[in-house]
Amino acid sequence: MSRSFGIVIPQFMDQIATTLTQTRPELIRDLNTVLTDLQPEFNKQADEMVDIAAQIYVKQISEADLKVAVAFFESQAGKKYVETQPAVLTDVVTAMQGWQGKISTDMMTRVRTEMKKKGHEI
Repeated sequence: MSRSFGIVIPQFMDQIATTLTQTRPELIRDLNTVLTDLQPEFNKQADEMVDIAAQIYVKQISEADLKVAVAFFESQAGKKYVETQPAVLTDVVTAMQGWQGKISTDMMTRVRTEMKKKGHEI
């Protein structure tokens, strides 16, 4: 799980760098320095999220079930699951963003259509 949260920080930093340097390429050197200096601070926040997730698991799953889960994660299949989880989560988040955009557009289109039937232009 920590790897899943850990990849968020570099991804956000890449997004910030890309966004800021598209219109201000002269910022690249200083921005890279700033982002490198800030990374440990934000990595700690990812560690805090791991602790929060652990507390959530403890509240939701019994100790016996957690022991079974640990056994799974120590198995070959569990190790493969852990290894692929960051990429899977990245793909799921990307897919979800596209899905949310589509739903938002589709919903607004339908609302406009139905409101037009009631005599309202939106």
